[in-house]
Amino acid sequence: MNRLDFEIIRNVIAAPKDTSMILDVPMILDVGCENGELLKFLNKRKKIDGRGLEISQKNVNICVKHGLSVVQGDADKDLIAYPSKSFDFVILSQTLQATHSPEKVLNELVRISKRAIVSFPNFGSWVIRLKLLINGIMPESDLLPYTWYTTPNIHLCTIKDFKQLCNKNSIKIEQNFYLDKNGKKITNFIKKFFNNFFSLSGLFVLKK
Repeated sequence: MNRLDFEIIRNVIAAPKDTSMILDVPMILDVGCENGELLKFLNKRKKIDGRGLEISQKNVNICVKHGLSVVQGDADKDLIAYPSKSFDFVILSQTLQATHSPEKVLNELVRISKRAIVSFPNFGSWVIRLKLLINGIMPESDLLPYTWYTTPNIHLCTIKDFKQLCNKNSIKIEQNFYLDKNGKKITNFIKKFFNNFFSLSGLFVLKK
């Protein structure tokens, strides 16, 4: 999975908007952590108490081999087992679209954490729209590298869709970041205003 948002996630954890969230050793859960790449990245740059939840036993074995605290589990089924506010930060990076029940998962993320960090590819970006218009077939990209018949992504959404879902569930968006095709933050005012069109992915810090 393409993890263009690592540096932003690190910065959010190291220097959160809410200063009460500045912690010496934050407790973090990476949901859908795959081979533990993000947890290793965070550990190298800031001392954390990091855990992982990963559906693939093969990836869990890789994580454990590298000394990471990761258990096998399914975001759709197993988040309910965690007590409320048991983590400072819970991360769902480029995984929301692969869950069976995104709304349920989103509500569990904000329940078990003080802050949830969620990122996902924006299916409403101009790149996706242009590929659909010209080719007439489901587009592929760095963030969506699968053909339509092999993809694990079953609930693709746009940034606008995601904001509406948060609003429906009374989930507050504390911070938002809009990323271009190189994973860099979009700073241009016009592009930020029309984020649903110009952003290839979005990253949101949530609380409830």
